[in-house]
Order: sequence, then C-alpha cells, then structure tokens
Amino acid sequence: MSDGTMSNGTINPVVPEGVTLPIYMDNHATSPMDPRVLEAMLPYFGAKFGNAASRNHSFGWEAEQAVEQAREQIARLIGATAKEIIFTSGATESNNLAIKGIAEMYRERGNHIITQVTEHKAVLDTCKRLEKYGYRVTYLPVKADGLIDLDDLRRAIDDKTILVTIMSANNEIGVLQPVAEIGRICHEKGVIFHTDAVQAVGKVPVDVQAMNIDVLSLTAHKIYGPKGVGALYVRRRNPRVQIAAQIDGGGHERGMRSGTLNVPGIVGLGKACEIAMQEMATEAERLRAMRDHLRARMEAELDYVEVNGSWEHRLPGNLNMSFIYVEGESLLMGINDVAVSSGSACTSATLEPSYVLKALGLGDDVAHSSIRFGLGRFNTMAECDYVADKVIGIVKKLRELSPLYEMVKEGIDLSKIEWAAH
Repeated sequence: MSDGTMSNGTINPVVPEGVTLPIYMDNHATSPMDPRVLEAMLPYFGAKFGNAASRNHSFGWEAEQAVEQAREQIARLIGATAKEIIFTSGATESNNLAIKGIAEMYRERGNHIITQVTEHKAVLDTCKRLEKYGYRVTYLPVKADGLIDLDDLRRAIDDKTILVTIMSANNEIGVLQPVAEIGRICHEKGVIFHTDAVQAVGKVPVDVQAMNIDVLSLTAHKIYGPKGVGALYVRRRNPRVQIAAQIDGGGHERGMRSGTLNVPGIVGLGKACEIAMQEMATEAERLRAMRDHLRARMEAELDYVEVNGSWEHRLPGNLNMSFIYVEGESLLMGINDVAVSSGSACTSATLEPSYVLKALGLGDDVAHSSIRFGLGRFNTMAECDYVADKVIGIVKKLRELSPLYEMVKEGIDLSKIEWAAH
C-alpha cells in the first residue's frame, strides 16, 4: 500500500510487510484463542462427548478424567491443589459466587465487606447488591498511580469485616495491586481475602500460598482460551474457606456450583493455563519490549501525552495513554483499522469518562482523551510501529483542528480563561 492521504484528510501509513489489517490490540477485553487450545478442545465436541457427572460408563469417565486434568493444570499455574478449583461460566460468575457466597456463609460473624473504587463492575455491582441486603461496604480510594493505600485498608478493617475483595490487576490501566501485602494484612486480622485475578493470571506470577490469597477468580478468554468458562480457587486449609452455593441442583463442584460441566471449555482453560505456565516469563519480556517501544515512539513525536497508572507496578502488555487536547472517540474513529478501547463507556446516550481514570484524579477532558492498548501473544513489533505511525498522524491532524491546543502552544493558561456560558 502506498503512503497517501485518506478522504478524511488523515495520514495513512505504509502497512509493513507481514502486517495484516485490522490489527487487534484489545487483549484485555478478550484474547484470540491459541490454536493449541482449540486443538485440545476439538475431541470433546465430537467423539468424547460424555457428561463428567456420568459415573456409570466410559463416556462419563473419559470426560471426568479430562476435567480433573484441567483442574491440575489450573492449580499448578496458581500454586493451589486440584481440589481447590471450582469451575464456573467465567469471571463474572466466579466473582458473584465468591462475594455473595462468603457474605451469606459468614453472615453471623459480620456484615462488612471492603473493596476499592477501581474494581471491575462484576465486583462493584455485586457489592452494591449486597448493600441492599444490609451489608456494609467500604470502597477504598486509590492514589494517583492507581494503587490503594495499605494504611487505608488497615483502618477500614473492623470486628465485623468478613471479606476484603481487591483485584490483582486492573483491566483498564493494568496496575498491579500489592496483593501479597493485602493478603498478609487480611490474615493478621482473620479476614477472608478474595482477588479478581482475571487480568493477572497467566500474565504475571500468581501464587495463592505466597500471596496469602483465600479465594481467586480467573477466566479462560483472557489467556487465549475459550469464552464462557472460568474457575474459582477456594482455599481448603489455613484457613478453610466455605462458600454458600448461589446455583442449586445436583451438588456438583463440591456443592458450591451445580450444573453440567462445560467439558470442552474446561479442557481449553486447562490447556491455556498449561501454556501460560511454560511461556509466561518469555512472553512477558516480549510484551514489555513491544509496549515500551510503542510508548517511546508516541512520546518522541507527540507532546501532551501521559501514561495513566503506575508504570512500575503494571501488566507487561498494558499501555493506557491520554492524548490531551484530542477527543478519544475521534481518535478511535481515526484509527479504525486498529482495535483498541477508549477511556469512555457509552451509557444512556451520554459519553461518561471512565470511572477508573476519574478515580486517579483525571479531569473529564483528560479521561476522555485516553486510549488503552492491550498487547498480546500474537502482536508483533511491526504492528506496534504501524499503530504508532497511525496514532501520531491522527493526533497531529486532530490537534490542528483544536483551538485549545493552539492556545496552549501560544502559552495561554487555559485555567485563567473565563469561558462564556451557553
């Protein structure tokens, strides 16, 4: 493809050899399935169709054996035992089962739950539901880097606290919370610690023993496995954690989660965990190099760009950047051959800035100018170069149209301007 200008006036960079458009860089939303995972799953859609709960014949035994192997693969990745792995339909169900199941089981001990403001909606909305049933929920703030203050956590725990639920890695800004320290504080106080580790498992080392984690949610589709299958780790000793079932019928999964198991999905989740265990260290190094290169390219050519969230405590494949004086939605439309996500969510026909970015103290205008690049296993350095060229071209073009950017370049302090009200 020759270098040229598209009909909307934006620069269209040359597509490097080996790069196919569109480019997928939204791996925090979901990841493409690894062909090795698909290969492991295929037999269970055909000849190996048995129900893992059928104990009377070879078809059931074969399915059960596959499920148990997957339990082992998942357990090994997170430092657990196979008996501590419960299968679910995904992370949202795992989070619901953990939080509601613990709240119900330990109701006589207390009614206080602690979480933080930048959690995924699967945790925040579950906590809000429990507030309707008389539970008290403390939502810890985060610092400008996206990390919670451990002293805030210590102060928040009281004699009625039964659960602390803090995510391991944030899905928007990729920030890694100090999970081991949070777990230690919880264990000192005799409080159960649950973590939504959906974005962390398979990307960075997670060890439930070393990190004092009691309950952990994970899902397959963030680690190159299938959608619609996840797991919940539930500690069996020191302390033994009990969870009240939220789905009744049949007593499957040690009575915690009834329902016929999704055998092909479970096989895929197990295989995805096995691959992650073998390749995580080298993959993290490669992702970090690509992410750092992407950041450096854009920072070299553009002013008024900022990385959101701690750079030191961060997922290797995450880059969340604000391109100030550019509207995020316009930028997204300009780079429509690159799949990324903006810091805005479209709700009730109004564009609300991301609550995660707002929690870091970003103003609406900066939050609206944010883009999340989620690099993954199948991205290449050549793709990063194409994306950098594309973003730089579009941002420059959009800023040419921005009176605010022009004023700032002329040295005008925008905070001193009195804008006329409409």
